[in-house]
Amino acid sequence: MYVDSPDDLPDLGELFHAAFRGLRRTWSEQLAPWELTPHQWRALLTLMRRHPDMPAETAGGAGAGAVQASIDCSQGDVRLKDLAGRLRIAPRSATEVVDQLEAKGLVRRDPDPTDRRATLIVATNAGQKLFADIQAERRDKSTEYFSRLNQHDRAELARILSVLHD
Repeated sequence: MYVDSPDDLPDLGELFHAAFRGLRRTWSEQLAPWELTPHQWRALLTLMRRHPDMPAETAGGAGAGAVQASIDCSQGDVRLKDLAGRLRIAPRSATEVVDQLEAKGLVRRDPDPTDRRATLIVATNAGQKLFADIQAERRDKSTEYFSRLNQHDRAELARILSVLHD
């Protein structure tokens, strides 16, 4: 692409945002069969990624067995106020989301062993399995979405996004 001046450059922020909206739309559509809202998914995702001993490949969506084997500790369970902070929502809103996930059997509330007044939010086995299933499908959809790019362009995009992430 030949550019005469910096003013001729495309607005990278707008292009990135448009691409992300397309990817995010497909992810939202994927949640429908599981009867999850994007807010519920983000809460479950936050809980699952919170576990300090979870290998990176598990957090990214390995099979349910791998998730199960790595999450049986309580160290990574999250207090409701911390979940709200991570989701950048009001604690009252986090309570509603957790109530919905609990009604679906995906999370449970456990007493915090270090603070009698606090409650920990813990993903159940069903929540762990659902997380693994959805992550696998999201990974497949992402692969499909980015398949429009050749292998070199995907590698270059990954390199660039890694630079921006750090």
